Amino acid sequence: MNLSRRHLLRGTLASGLSAALPPLARAAEGKIWTVGVIGDTDKGGYGHGLDTVWSGLPETKIIGVSDPSETGRTKAIERLKLTPGDAYPGYREMLEAKRPELVAVCPRHIDQHHDMILAAIEAGAKGLYVEKPFCRDLVEADAIVAACEKSGAKLAIAHRNRYHPVLPVIAKLVEEGAIGRWLEIRARGKEDARGGSLDLWVLGSHLLNLTRYFTGEARNVSATVLQEGRPVVAADVKEGAEGIGPLAGNAIHARFETEKGIPVFFDSIANAGVRESGFGIQLIGTEGVIDFRADAEPLAHYGKGSPFRPTAEPRKWVPITSGGIDQPEPIADIKALVAGHHGPCRDLIAAIGENRAPLCSDRDGRAIVEMTLAIFESHRQGGRIVSMPLKERRSPLALLE
Repeated sequence: MNLSRRHLLRGTLASGLSAALPPLARAAEGKIWTVGVIGDTDKGGYGHGLDTVWSGLPETKIIGVSDPSETGRTKAIERLKLTPGDAYPGYREMLEAKRPELVAVCPRHIDQHHDMILAAIEAGAKGLYVEKPFCRDLVEADAIVAACEKSGAKLAIAHRNRYHPVLPVIAKLVEEGAIGRWLEIRARGKEDARGGSLDLWVLGSHLLNLTRYFTGEARNVSATVLQEGRPVVAADVKEGAEGIGPLAGNAIHARFETEKGIPVFFDSIANAGVRESGFGIQLIGTEGVIDFRADAEPLAHYGKGSPFRPTAEPRKWVPITSGGIDQPEPIADIKALVAGHHGPCRDLIAAIGENRAPLCSDRDGRAIVEMTLAIFESHRQGGRIVSMPLKERRSPLALLE
């Protein structure tokens, strides 16, 4: 379908701005929300700024921090502008003493997330902002979802790209025919030394989350997990880095079938990528491609024409902003809104007030964990197609024979 740029832009500017403005407007509502920060200097630290974001929001006030490391606590007191009496070695002690309304679960090591989240909910937290990945398996994810449902607490996961105001703009462009007939989505991890299974867990979670925005739920997957070119076996399975749990494989190849009928491919090979080409997804159609570079600004670029048809001239890639294709970004503080977590945190606060799920909720987190584990389950079954939801809620690698 041939669409003029003007036609492609029509309707997208308003949708992009409306996606960003509600969180920005929340600061004027008057209430000050109390925040407790859970960190662990020796096991994942404070994530990617999940502690300091609250200092930049006038509607929130940090009232306590926990960190088992004395050195870490001292630095956190200074960084978060707290007093020594506001810092605790244990997160349960901090939660009991301070009873914060919002809790930031910051460590990147996910073996701690389940217990920290449940403790925060038990202490009466109304909202939680949690570093990705979510948790180690579906047993933990199910327990967290159940606790949130029972208590009414809202949980948001720090998949920052999911909150980007350009997403509804791109959805509108695709609907209007910017890429023609939709063929597939391709996702590749960062493919550095962590390539394969660790890349899938730590960075691929961003990408799987983005694909779900466009495809809906994953229905099934077929996959192969390799170690140095051969199928992973039980002897390859070790305790993974960053609290992941059972892990093996330095290459992954997977295909998902999805709710909307759009196939999604995920691939990651250790040391196969370069910074300029890895860590992103592509929406591929008969008449164009929309390319996402995770955590970059602008997040997306548009390339006109079929990617499978050679052209005499180099393909031109033009940025897509919340204003549309090849338009200046109209949101002045877009980096703070997205990379600085302001948008996600304000969406969490809005979700509490509106009694709705955050844009990336506990259920979304569970779905991403399920997609991840389904890859390993398919491999465990010799590459067979595995349907979701999974019956086995533990890590399939722990069951590999």
